[in-house]
Amino acid sequence: MSAQVISGKEVSAQVRERLKKEVEAMKAHDPNFRPGLVVLQVGDRDDSNLYISMKLKAAAEIGINATHVRLPKTATEEEVLQSVREVNENSSIHGLIVQLPMDSVNKIDTEKVTNAVAPEKDVDGLTSINAGKLSRGDLGDCFLPCTPNGCMELIRQTGVSIAGKRAVVVGRSKIVGAPMHDLLLWNHATVTTCHSKTADLAAEIGKADILVTGIGKPEIVKGDWIKEGAVVIDCGINHIPDSTRASGKRVVGDVHYESAKQRASFITPVPGGVGPMTVAMLMQNTVLGARRFLDTHKPGKWNISYTKLNLQRPVPSDIVISRSGVPKPIDTLAKEIGLLSDEVELYGKTKAKVQLQTIERLRSQPDGKYVVVTGITPTPLGEGKSTTTIGLVQALGAHLKLNVFACVRQPSQGPTFGIKGGAAGGGYSQVIPMEEKLGIEKTDPTTLTEEEITRFARLDIDPESVTWQRVMDTNDRFLRKITVGESATEKGHTRSCQFDITVASEIMAVLALTSSLEDMRQRLAKMVVASSRSGDPVTTEDLGVSGALTVLMRDAIKPNLMQTLEGNPVFVHAGPFANIAHGNSSILADKIALKLVGPEGFVVTEAGFGADIGMEKFFNIKCRYSGLRPHVVVLVATVRALKMHGGGPTVTAGMPLPKEYLEENLELLEKGCSNMQKQVENARHFGIPVVVAVNAFKTDTGAELDLICKLAKEAGAFDAVRCTHWAEGGAGAVALGEAVQKASEAPSNFRFLYDTELPIADKIRIIAQKIYGADDIELLPEAQQKVERYTRQGFANLPICMAKTHLSLSHEPEKKGVPRGFVLPIRDIRASVGAGFLFPLVGTMPTMPGLPTRPCFYDIDLDPVTGEVNGLF
Repeated sequence: MSAQVISGKEVSAQVRERLKKEVEAMKAHDPNFRPGLVVLQVGDRDDSNLYISMKLKAAAEIGINATHVRLPKTATEEEVLQSVREVNENSSIHGLIVQLPMDSVNKIDTEKVTNAVAPEKDVDGLTSINAGKLSRGDLGDCFLPCTPNGCMELIRQTGVSIAGKRAVVVGRSKIVGAPMHDLLLWNHATVTTCHSKTADLAAEIGKADILVTGIGKPEIVKGDWIKEGAVVIDCGINHIPDSTRASGKRVVGDVHYESAKQRASFITPVPGGVGPMTVAMLMQNTVLGARRFLDTHKPGKWNISYTKLNLQRPVPSDIVISRSGVPKPIDTLAKEIGLLSDEVELYGKTKAKVQLQTIERLRSQPDGKYVVVTGITPTPLGEGKSTTTIGLVQALGAHLKLNVFACVRQPSQGPTFGIKGGAAGGGYSQVIPMEEKLGIEKTDPTTLTEEEITRFARLDIDPESVTWQRVMDTNDRFLRKITVGESATEKGHTRSCQFDITVASEIMAVLALTSSLEDMRQRLAKMVVASSRSGDPVTTEDLGVSGALTVLMRDAIKPNLMQTLEGNPVFVHAGPFANIAHGNSSILADKIALKLVGPEGFVVTEAGFGADIGMEKFFNIKCRYSGLRPHVVVLVATVRALKMHGGGPTVTAGMPLPKEYLEENLELLEKGCSNMQKQVENARHFGIPVVVAVNAFKTDTGAELDLICKLAKEAGAFDAVRCTHWAEGGAGAVALGEAVQKASEAPSNFRFLYDTELPIADKIRIIAQKIYGADDIELLPEAQQKVERYTRQGFANLPICMAKTHLSLSHEPEKKGVPRGFVLPIRDIRASVGAGFLFPLVGTMPTMPGLPTRPCFYDIDLDPVTGEVNGLF
């Protein structure tokens, strides 16, 4: 008989064609995705170069993005290991081959380097972890070594069943013999491994139904050793002298081909047999690695563990509760929610920054559902808006088992050390060519006219027009009006100015409203700091500092990843004040979170202060720039705060609460519910369903809670539910979570309150009348001048960001409930052109807060033994 020749070239061509179709399917699903392969070479051996070129060619044909990384012969072991680590951390690479042997003048531990390859990228199948899994029979959870896997594919091509057959493997190398033994064994063959110490090699080979050789000795296996009808797979690559060849040698296998061909039923030639299959299997493993990556990192596919709360009665202080919880390592949480290792920068064990490249990776994925938490008009009693945000997230995640992300602002140091509390629940340096910008085409500065010199230098600033304020993150009322330039070195350039608090800075607003690093660079460049004497705006770009500003902000732009007590992910990013700036966390954090949770998940973000302040700006400014459309508004209210809006007595910090707030008083409560009803109306102006969350206290009665829910629904709320999340965590907000779920599926018709093309005064008037309930507005002289200036400068089409007291719907903080019959005075208007809004100053609204009689910092201290901060909240 004459054996049928198994052509590795033909089989490998079939494999490559199949892999090409698989890659095309991946790209059809995600046009930005391609399997990635890196071949790491040390030195410049000719044989290695030949093998690598074959691999790169095959990869290109299939559609794999293959990269050849060559280190010099002088590379040290540590340099090689560093290259391996870099590839391990690169999420766009799904396979890494370390080309052996490594040709270095330095000693390199091959085993150490091989095992440094991440097992999920070890497409050669040579790491101890992959070898161990193979030896245990975990074939579906590892990479199979390429040559043995190619041999298995060739055996399958014969149609001969492996199960029950007697197989003999000649050779026990880690690359071929040992893994070949395991593969045959786990495919149910009875396997014998022969090696240099085998007593009667011919006799053992003669028993084989399937013979695989990889011993590296030319034609050692003779034809008459082989069992009649056996399948012979020859992995040997050996050179023997041949004077008929130009090279003086030819390639042969471990088996004497001509004689073996007369006894075997199937046989592989050398060359042209196993060799092409090795490369094909390498490509197959790379595609498999890419497919596993896609399966593991499907957007919305979370494998998250939640932290069980140990609830205590009575409820301890916030700081005690915070310290009682043991947070997950933040890198663990990042993996659980689908972030890749190279997308996360760790800052200790509990905080991390997330790279903006995450958005690009997830760009084609659908967003989750978008929820904004707001509240009634705030009172000194507090409504628990931040607490409700976190409670809702914990309920949706830990208890209703939905993917959910909280996105909140970073607390400001000033209020945290002053009066408000922590509010965290219980660069491209490229300048546009100057000659294009200034309209000056001359190259000789001595020929410039006076006008051109002025335009070039841009120093003709009107000192009285400087609007850019210094900022600091500490409350200090003495800095509301200061004089600068008093030093003799300033040559009389004194002027009056002021400090703002950092969270009122336009740079903070830019951070919160930017959509990319490039967008931030452009916004920072457009910030207007003053006007020239001729009335033209002077920007940071004109001053030449916008590039430097971007460099300073290059890390700040990355959202900060943290977690709730129950282990839910939270982005804490940007902190613009709501009563001075627009009061919302960053667009970037929301966008990343919406992609990560998947289409059935939720992102819950919080808008500062009441619905008339933070929520209005969330819709009219943040959503206008982000392009995102929310699904649900959650409006937080409490019995106590509504009683104050109904005319309840004044509350003094440090003094016992008056009995009106501790005893049932339905009449007082019903009067105060007018504020809640107005805020429900405000939310409905934007066409989004509203769920009222009644944050319950132990002194509230059932009748009081029921009354609020009843009146909220009568005002048009989709639903109203009581919550006990402060005492019970997520479990106390399950009903709220279920209501939010239902509301997110209800019809909605999102719309903005005003068209930005309207005149400045008209936009202000619409907000004042529809949201605050004012009869009209009054533009005071300075404000009127600014309207004229900004209209002339081309800024009239920007949205409006009202700087107004948060303690009343009107401009007078002491007026609670729903004030009527008032005219809203606009004292001044400032332009945050980079951030993208104009902000009118209403009444006496300061942009630098003061301190109370007894600031919070009196209670803040550091424990020198434990290093813990005490007294924060």
